[in-house]
Amino acid sequence: MAEKKVTAEKKIVATAGIYDILRRPIISEKAAQLSESNGVAFEVAVDATKQDVARAVEAIYGVKPTKVNIVVAKGKVKTFRGRSTGTQRTVKKAYVSLPADAKLDLSTDM
Repeated sequence: MAEKKVTAEKKIVATAGIYDILRRPIISEKAAQLSESNGVAFEVAVDATKQDVARAVEAIYGVKPTKVNIVVAKGKVKTFRGRSTGTQRTVKKAYVSLPADAKLDLSTDM
């Protein structure tokens, strides 16, 4: 008797922890160029991994990403009015590539 293998795709449900992974969408010139080629840029939590970001995008927006790249931008040291110095905050960014037929409208979501 031949066994039938049934593989049901598990639907990822948006829970409270999922919304903590994607902090905010990044609005910049680079992000605008990225959106022309079906990509989106997000600021993400410092401890988020590529798999976490992919799961969060799929759960929140209903689109499965094709690729996720993560960049950590270290905070720069700045001088204020020539006297005191401080550092900008370190930011972790995720550049998400989407399938060709997918569109995200970030102005209404999130």
